[in-house]
Formats: sequence, C-alpha cells, structure tokens
Amino acid sequence: MSFLDNLENNLKALESREQGGLDEGNQREAAKKRAQLEAPWADRLKKDPWTASLMQRATRAGFERRTKVHLIWVGTTLRMEARGQRLELRPAADGVSAVYLRGAEPVKQEKLDLTGDPAKLIAGWMVLVEEQKKKDDAEAAAVAAELAAAEGE
Repeated sequence: MSFLDNLENNLKALESREQGGLDEGNQREAAKKRAQLEAPWADRLKKDPWTASLMQRATRAGFERRTKVHLIWVGTTLRMEARGQRLELRPAADGVSAVYLRGAEPVKQEKLDLTGDPAKLIAGWMVLVEEQKKKDDAEAAAVAAELAAAEGE
C-alpha cells in the first residue's frame, strides 16, 4: 500500500469518527432531555401508593394462580413478570404507559391512570398469564405422555 492510499484511509477514518461523535452527542442530549421530561412521572410511579397497591395485587393474583410474579425495577421502569409474560410500567413525558410483552415482543400498550384502581390492569395481565399457564401445562402433559409411552415399549 502506498503512502497516499494509507493517508486517504486515515482521513476517511477520522471523518467517520467525527461524524459518529456528533451523533453520539446529539443522542446523549436527547436522552438527557427525555429523562428530564420523564422524571416527574418516574418519581410519582416509584413513590405513589397506587404502585404499592399494584404490586400487592399482582403478588396476590399470582399466588391465587400458583404462579410466581417477579417484581423488578429496571431504572425508572417497573417490570412484572410471570410465566414469560411481562407487564412494564414505563414513565414518559406525558404520563405512564403499561406495555404488555410476551418475551421481548410488545403485545399491547395503554396509558395508565394512576388515580384509578390497579385491579383492572392486573386482571387484564392475568388473562395473558393464565393462557400461558394452560399452554405450559398442555406441553408438560404431552411430554409426560411421550415419556410414559417410551417407558412402556
């Protein structure tokens, strides 16, 4: 490789690095501005009695269905997970959204009223959890039948 080719490659690399640096700076500024707009809702979500009631009801609903409900704070997001079904409460600039996820795939999203009753939200999510439980139980029964058939041969 000649000196001029090497010099040209170095200049191209520097130009691309500078452009990427500007993009990163813009992204950081946008993320900072978004976090400032979300902050009041995130604070309310963490400290509001509505959230405590929601967590208690989710735990109770899981217990009634013999299903463990995992409650996790991921940054400002409250994640509830049971049998691969997730419900995430995500603060945004205009309020808090409930995002229903199956694995990592969003299924449904809705705005929340933090002054209402969290029972409706939990009941809607538990329908999805119960469907997954039925699928899991059917799979377990099928595997058990296959094992019993294999042992009988």
